[in-house]
Amino acid sequence: MKRKISLLLLLFAFIFTIQNFAQSVNKERIPLEHGAHRLGKRTDAAMQHWRKYGLGQFIHWGVYAIPGGQWDGKNYMGAAEWIRSWSGMPKQDYDNLYKQFNPVDFDAVKWAKQAKQMGAKYLIFTTKHHDGFCMWPSNYTDYTVANTPYKKDIVKALVDAYTAEGIDVYLYFSIIDWNQPGYRSVVKTETDKAEYEQFKQFTRNQLIELLTNYPQVKGLWFDGSWDKAWIEQAAWVDALGEELRSIRPGLIIGSRFRADDTGKRHVDANGDLIDDYDQRFERNLPANLKEVGGNDWECVMTIPENQWGYHRDWSWSYVKTSDDLIEMMAKTRSLDGNFVINFGPDGKGNIRKEESDIAKSIGKWLSINGNAVYDVQHSLLEKQDWGYSTQKDHKIYLTVFNKPANNLVRVKLPKSKTEGMIYVIGKAQFLLNQQPARIKGNGKPATYFRDKFGNSYYDIILPKAVQKCTQAFVIELELKEIDKKDLDNYQQAII
Repeated sequence: MKRKISLLLLLFAFIFTIQNFAQSVNKERIPLEHGAHRLGKRTDAAMQHWRKYGLGQFIHWGVYAIPGGQWDGKNYMGAAEWIRSWSGMPKQDYDNLYKQFNPVDFDAVKWAKQAKQMGAKYLIFTTKHHDGFCMWPSNYTDYTVANTPYKKDIVKALVDAYTAEGIDVYLYFSIIDWNQPGYRSVVKTETDKAEYEQFKQFTRNQLIELLTNYPQVKGLWFDGSWDKAWIEQAAWVDALGEELRSIRPGLIIGSRFRADDTGKRHVDANGDLIDDYDQRFERNLPANLKEVGGNDWECVMTIPENQWGYHRDWSWSYVKTSDDLIEMMAKTRSLDGNFVINFGPDGKGNIRKEESDIAKSIGKWLSINGNAVYDVQHSLLEKQDWGYSTQKDHKIYLTVFNKPANNLVRVKLPKSKTEGMIYVIGKAQFLLNQQPARIKGNGKPATYFRDKFGNSYYDIILPKAVQKCTQAFVIELELKEIDKKDLDNYQQAII
């Protein structure tokens, strides 16, 4: 009897699962006026160029760099750019810090050259963070760099310097503005509603001003769009986005700008990406390609665990090494994303030595191994224990982080989807010294072997120079697809 009941329960569970699956497959799409306006990726030239970047630089800089995460002898344990929200930071004192803002050491050209040396292809710069302080002389508020001892337009200096170095510029803009009288996180009363209308127009004016003042800018990176008040403005924000795109054809906007009709952000109620690429949550790396969902995406990463703006003391938090960041970059590129490293200059305009050293180290690595990072996509290879792989045309780049103890990098090749065909390696070389890679014959007159499941493997022998390498290294493979009948002749030809 118990056996029968168990079988019946299993049968019911199976039927329930099948029904739920069928419902999910046949689920009707929700009609949305302000959801995703496009299914799938953008295919225009601007977005295709964006996909090639590989590495970007983020700079968080504002008056929060003056206290540098400390006030009245106390350490703020949160992200330094949020210090105004800390109970230990008097609001009036913070709001008057702009009167001290005089970054006499700031040199936009020096920053741009350092970014180029690091290998960055684009910059995201904080024009205005949540505190509302504007790093450009906005006509719509007095809370700007124009009213500081420094006075000069920082955004213009950076846009000009980075553009001159061939680095594209994107502007960070916070919707949250603690300094603007009309700002509300929630609209509750008629007074709130009236003042929030003024805030909306203020925000629109500033965004149009930025695109007008700096025509070289390629896109906008939004933050602080999670407030209920902003989410409820889906129709208005959607129209604003279209207006901004009309001002700057090809403008690239990430998924944080707006919500859909139902309040969903990033992806709409139908699961489709809103706007041009998935900004994801900060410091978030997907586990695999499936998690990316077929979307363009970007990972922005701090060097200390969670410090974006300058903090005088970052030793209490884990500080990433250049090797940590290179591995994150390689993983990001293997999953078709762009990787962006954040820097937080101090109140005088200096990028701290530790960050500069990391930038230099990454740049040195990329000067040798950049082919594995720039203008590539995920490869045909599945994820393997030695590291990550990327691909461009018929070339596959293996970025090896876990050097095998036996000094043989075993590469598992995919099965061909074409009947009677098989993938083989045409030639291989190490980018470290341009030395050709030798493939172990496994004791037989063959360059590869197959297991009982039909999977093909190559063992690439690491030369002594690579064995001694203390950083990740890259092997460039040329992948070919040949008829299985020709395999023996092919192997004999390249032995």
